[in-house]
Amino acid sequence: MNARLTALLPLLLAGCSMAPKDVRPPSPVPASWPVGDAYLRQSEATLPVVSYRDVFVDPRLQALIGQALSNNRDLRIAAANIVVARAQYRIQRSELFPQIDATGGFTRTRSGARTSGNGNNAIPGGGTGIPGDGTTNPGAGIQGGGGATTFDRFTTNVGLTSFELDLFGRIRSLTEAQQNQYFATEAAARATRLTLVADIADAWLTYAADTSLLRIAEQTAASAERSVTLTRARLRGGVAPRTDVRQAEQVLTAAQADVAQQRTQLAQDVNALQLLVGAPFDRALLPDTIEQAAPAVTPLPAGLDSGVLLRRPDVVQAEYQLRAANAEIGAARAALFPRISLTAVLGLASNALGSLFDNGAFTYSAGPSIAYPIFQAGAARANVRLTEAQREALLAQYERTIQIAFREVSDALARQGTIGEQLRATEAQTAAAADTFTLTEARYRGGIDPFLASLDAQRSLYQAQRTLVQTRFVEASNRVTLYRTLGGDTLLEVTEQGPVPLTPAD
Repeated sequence: MNARLTALLPLLLAGCSMAPKDVRPPSPVPASWPVGDAYLRQSEATLPVVSYRDVFVDPRLQALIGQALSNNRDLRIAAANIVVARAQYRIQRSELFPQIDATGGFTRTRSGARTSGNGNNAIPGGGTGIPGDGTTNPGAGIQGGGGATTFDRFTTNVGLTSFELDLFGRIRSLTEAQQNQYFATEAAARATRLTLVADIADAWLTYAADTSLLRIAEQTAASAERSVTLTRARLRGGVAPRTDVRQAEQVLTAAQADVAQQRTQLAQDVNALQLLVGAPFDRALLPDTIEQAAPAVTPLPAGLDSGVLLRRPDVVQAEYQLRAANAEIGAARAALFPRISLTAVLGLASNALGSLFDNGAFTYSAGPSIAYPIFQAGAARANVRLTEAQREALLAQYERTIQIAFREVSDALARQGTIGEQLRATEAQTAAAADTFTLTEARYRGGIDPFLASLDAQRSLYQAQRTLVQTRFVEASNRVTLYRTLGGDTLLEVTEQGPVPLTPAD
């Protein structure tokens, strides 16, 4: 019988888990991306793991991103949160092991009343002259004058303090929950990093677009100023009416207002980039125009398999939170059963330091304890239902996160599938508007067409140029959006079983 108990002891110490089986729910989105007129035909290859340097190829943009990864305060907060989560996991995991404390002590106790003696019978050490007084007795202590006795006691103990036998997996489930929360925090940090890289690329492209818009506004203002000068000369010559002058001035003042607005916008773009970078940066890293900056973002291939969404940091975070909730159910169920704890102390005690480690100085004590709540008014079972409801909420949140990710990627693919055609049409429209303005201005100068025709052509050209800049920005920004929505570069690997987190370095 004793042999059987000995064989079962490791199993009892290891405990069993009462948590539900952790099974990933089926994907709440289709297995492939949408197809149709708005979408490009995709290749069958799945999306490879890429670095942001493979997508954002301009060295200036790479330098800004690298500086931001070192200085951005959001990333520092995320890194601190990882340290906190890791420490919390270690604290919880320590409950799986017994806590052993070592103590040592020395106690001197003096008892008895002290009386005054005369100088004749006083002996060194305060004795009374009575035989036996003033001598040292190792077993009883040191006897002083007037019957006072001093006792010395030396002790040393090594103790196992209230170690809970995790028979029903309560502590192990809590440890698993804390570990999954730790992994979720790591995924949240990767999501913060991904968002930061994409935000810097968008801000860099926004600055480029605003620079192009400023140049267009300045060119239009210069052209409008020439038109005002011409119409005033024609007014003085009696060739043109005053309305031509006032209409030309309207175009000029509108362009001048746009110039002032774009200069303000450029200053705000720099401020936004500096906040993202987290430190002052070299203005030489900024792009000149959107035409120059757009090719700096290369197209990102997308595969048909929507399972690639499972590697998105926000989806990984939601999955680990779901796993943590599943483990907390096991802890709540285990709390319904008794808790058995062990306490043991091994020690040495002696009245003399020299005999502290003799065989007769050894002492020990040990004893188990059991605790079981008799009446809690249903609190324990309600706690189980609470954890189960929390898991259902997190399951819905996990599925919703995947659905949102699917929608974001589908929207980005729809934009990618049509932006090329839109850009070509906008370029043709701008070229036609520029040609029309050149012809109508020449006809106005020749006295063939009224000034209103030239004015309309100039306004149309100005609007077409601004639209072209916006379209080029949308095309480049769409590539950034695909990088963001598909998960970007990540330290997470994708396997058949699902996401594999970074393993703790314990």
